[in-house]
Amino acid sequence: MTAFRIFLGAFFAVLFVYTAIVGINHGWNIMPIFFGDMAAMTWPGQFNLDFFGFLLLSGLWLSWRHEFTPAGLALGVLGIFGGIGFLAPYLIFASLQANGDPKVLFLGQARANR
Repeated sequence: MTAFRIFLGAFFAVLFVYTAIVGINHGWNIMPIFFGDMAAMTWPGQFNLDFFGFLLLSGLWLSWRHEFTPAGLALGVLGIFGGIGFLAPYLIFASLQANGDPKVLFLGQARANR
């Protein structure tokens, strides 16, 4: 679990710096570019569509893990729009709460106890 947490923290740090540089150089309005590439039916659009599927899966898992409560739905939305920038810190925090138990980490405490 320690290696997993180190990976998440390192990837978050790299992504944070990379995002800051891109945002400063190209602006912060990513939505027209992201969806525009998909609408153009190009390889960057194919990659974005594939990535968007992972974002949706992340949001669905977060909502499911929290049993679709209002807080769980809010976490799901954050997962979709925040990507790994949200999911990495969330997983570090959740893994600490789970005391490194993967069953609790991936299912949530309530489901793991059933």
